[in-house]
Amino acid sequence: MVTFDHRDPGTTEDAWRADGFFDRLPPLDLPDDVPHLVALAAHPDDESLGAGGLLARLARRGAPVTVVVATDGEASHPDSPTLSPARLARLRRRELVDAVDVAAPGAAVVFLGLPDGGLREHRPTLHRQLSAILGALAEDEPGRGERAPVMLCAPWRSDGHRDHRIAGEVAAAVAGEQGARLLEYPIWWWHWGNPDDRTATKDMRALTLTPQERAAKRLALAAHRSQVEPLSPDPRDAATVGPEMLRHADRDVEVFVEAPCPSPAPPSASAPSPTAESEPGSGRGPGSGSTSSESLPAGFFDAFYRGRPDPWGFETRWYEERKRAVTLASLPRARFRAGLEIGCSTGVLTADLATRCDRLVGVDVAAAALAAARERLGDEVELLRLRTPAEWPEGLFDLVVLSEVGYYYGASDLETAISRAVGSLTADGVLVACHWRHPVPEYPLRGDDVHAALAARAELVRLVHHLEDDFVLEVFVRPPGRSVAAEAGLA
Repeated sequence: MVTFDHRDPGTTEDAWRADGFFDRLPPLDLPDDVPHLVALAAHPDDESLGAGGLLARLARRGAPVTVVVATDGEASHPDSPTLSPARLARLRRRELVDAVDVAAPGAAVVFLGLPDGGLREHRPTLHRQLSAILGALAEDEPGRGERAPVMLCAPWRSDGHRDHRIAGEVAAAVAGEQGARLLEYPIWWWHWGNPDDRTATKDMRALTLTPQERAAKRLALAAHRSQVEPLSPDPRDAATVGPEMLRHADRDVEVFVEAPCPSPAPPSASAPSPTAESEPGSGRGPGSGSTSSESLPAGFFDAFYRGRPDPWGFETRWYEERKRAVTLASLPRARFRAGLEIGCSTGVLTADLATRCDRLVGVDVAAAALAAARERLGDEVELLRLRTPAEWPEGLFDLVVLSEVGYYYGASDLETAISRAVGSLTADGVLVACHWRHPVPEYPLRGDDVHAALAARAELVRLVHHLEDDFVLEVFVRPPGRSVAAEAGLA
């Protein structure tokens, strides 16, 4: 992972020039018959910073251009005293349209409206919508024959910005599936990168811009006023694209990376359905979305974990560490005889639960997740690969944990899962549920829906209710339910 701050001086344009970096790059092969250019931007202004010259060239050649903007860039000034995120989002959309009108007049613009900073959590949505856009272009040209493939350009996967990485990875996957030619454009790498890094630059190609293309790019970038100029004199409103970044963008060459795209993955992984999982990094969960009768497919989870040891950030995020601490602190007893965790993933929370249970069973549907959990836990926990709720571990437990898992079920399966969880509880059993509350429309259910379904059960009474903007955590027991103090004889 790369850590950088846009306010740092960074690598200067003079350093790149003095190294002769651009002179060493082979030219980009750009055919005359590009049938369509689809330019993906993680945020409004990416398209101008990284590919404004390419847009101008192909548009002036008559190639149709579609600009797809994943987020509205509402988080560019998180502490702004001048503009709220909603107002900034509206402004940045207008700026984007103005910029595209300059660089590629007549180009189509598609706003996806995904959360700024949250593309990792919404990867399947981005994948599905970008796939649909390229698929529609293929349907419009059924007889393309030997024509050049559709060209897809996107932020570079190694650019160092999380949203840029996810946008690039999704673009690479879609290009591999649909036979598009992928060009990736660096943006922030010019700020933190090093001209001596020969490994990173081996697939880079240079597009030399004409004076007209360079002027169009300059005007397009200037249209993004909220980013290249301060919003106000307040330091919190400073420009996010500083003078040196503007110098990088103003050079007479654009650089693109043309690296191999991944082979098409199984449909459940590469092209999830509208109810497929969103890869939430901040807690594996939704807040508000449509209700679906279908649970998420098991194959998606296997594909999602493949090659990714900690996809949810359980081991690195303070958010996750704190939430685990809140979960453990909410347990009404110091120890349990037998615990059951549904959706144990890689076993990070499982390891903490094991310190409170004489015996613990962890269940997950993903083989890769369970392999990581076994490596972490050894023989300390019994780990089972089951597709719940159709499959369920045998026996009774005085602790059942449903953490960030309930919204993966469809409505019917959730009711079945709750029934089976309640059926697994001993007379003095405790059921703990914790779920992310922010919007992820692709999930079958919302986190709040899961807790409403639990609260509606006559077999359960709520002992603990912890509600935050980010997640809800509740502890249920069998009626009548006695507080921790009452159980300890203090009340």
